[in-house]
Amino acid sequence: MEQAVFSNELEVSYEKIKRVSSSVATHLFLILVSLGCLFPLWWAFASSLKTQETVFSDLSLFPKAPHWENYLNAWTNADFGLYFLNSLFYTSVVVVGVILVASMAAFAFSRLHFWGRNVIFLILISTMMIPIQTASVIPLFVLLNKLHLINTRLGYILPQINGGLALGIFLLKTFFDDLPKELEDSARIDGCGRFRVWWHIALPLARPAIAVLAIFNILAVWNEYLLAMLVLSSKELMPLQRGLMVFQGAHITQYPLLMAGIVITVLPVVLLYLLLQKHIIKGITAGAVKG
Repeated sequence: MEQAVFSNELEVSYEKIKRVSSSVATHLFLILVSLGCLFPLWWAFASSLKTQETVFSDLSLFPKAPHWENYLNAWTNADFGLYFLNSLFYTSVVVVGVILVASMAAFAFSRLHFWGRNVIFLILISTMMIPIQTASVIPLFVLLNKLHLINTRLGYILPQINGGLALGIFLLKTFFDDLPKELEDSARIDGCGRFRVWWHIALPLARPAIAVLAIFNILAVWNEYLLAMLVLSSKELMPLQRGLMVFQGAHITQYPLLMAGIVITVLPVVLLYLLLQKHIIKGITAGAVKG
């Protein structure tokens, strides 16, 4: 009897050690991957605090005499303040536009019954497989040129709203499909029309899915370069990524200023992700991408 109890305790201890070892190995692996991803960012940050003379001779990751004025010089002399405000404006308008249009379309696909609904939805979703870098650049440029939207803010904003609709409609429709229809019926009995049901009931309940959609579009618009190079030529209209390339061409040998510009470009996205990561995880697990 005592031998059986000892054997069971030994087996339980072995399983516990096995679980702990597996957890430790997994966390060590994730820490190494995280360090590999963070190292280039920290190296750029450390280089941005050095001088032109010490950027290659001083290989330390913690500069003893940091030169914070590099950020001020990059912000003012290289017009990064203008580029930053442009990117902030473009990102805000595109994200709001995608959320509003995609949520209305998704609500219609989820709640309204009309001829060809499933076919139209499948055609719309299939556009996500079309790479804009190869198949759409020339037709898009010709269309914008005929509409006299080249080198305009509207010509840069509208294609990005259009580009985010397919994913947005897919995410929000799957979320709206899981919402209880009794909520809509109760609102209709109280006198709410379709628009008020969408605005007061569907959108508030879809906040997790909207958070996921927002972060995807923020990352896409903030890091966008190809369309900006294709459409925008005026310096006053350029976003950060396009302005960074212009700055690199003018200051290609001034590495501290160039690294400061890169940090200015990357830092807002990192901070935004840290602020919204709980909403992103909640949105994914709450059914934003359910089939």
